Amino acid sequence: REQHLGRKQNTHCPGVIRPYQSSEQYLYAMKEDLAEWLKELYDLDIEVGTFVEVLETGAVLCSHANNVTHVAGEFARACPGMARHLRLPTAGVACNLTAQPGTFQARDNISNFIQWCRKEMDIKDVLMFETEDLVLRKNEKNFVLCLLELARRAARFGMRAPTLVQMEEEIEEELREELDLPPADTPLPRPPRKPRDLHNLDQMVQRDI
Repeated sequence: REQHLGRKQNTHCPGVIRPYQSSEQYLYAMKEDLAEWLKELYDLDIEVGTFVEVLETGAVLCSHANNVTHVAGEFARACPGMARHLRLPTAGVACNLTAQPGTFQARDNISNFIQWCRKEMDIKDVLMFETEDLVLRKNEKNFVLCLLELARRAARFGMRAPTLVQMEEEIEEELREELDLPPADTPLPRPPRKPRDLHNLDQMVQRDI
């Protein structure tokens, strides 16, 4: 799969495929994709160069968790039959929106997000990160992989997915066709979602927890 995903369309030159020559380049591409996705989803001021800085207090992460929980609730009401076959989050996350980078409050936010990923989204430890991985930037790769896995799971019930997750699904479908395998589970409806404004994070957190 990674060999397939090591090709991304060059947005400056449509149709040009650029290979990733190293894991560092691939990590950069994942961060770039996630930054573009978060910017479109929440109208955030974020790009690959400020990716960690924007997320390191945990406020945006907790608000994203609350949004995912909100979307899951909407999906459960709209598609109760399909919802019964999915692991949907039912609880949100408490968040300190005034937390500063590197503080106990930031660590608490991130810890709350991590526990939510484990409990509500059933993300396994192998795909999780630790608080210090983000606060002290010890392991950005684990953090990025966790966000991608969360995006994969949330896409099952209607959240817009990052480009890399969409590419994975296309590749898996192509492989199934090449190997003459039965189709995957019935695709879930994924209506286009309008970006949610995260400028007033407090309202979202208070509403969704």
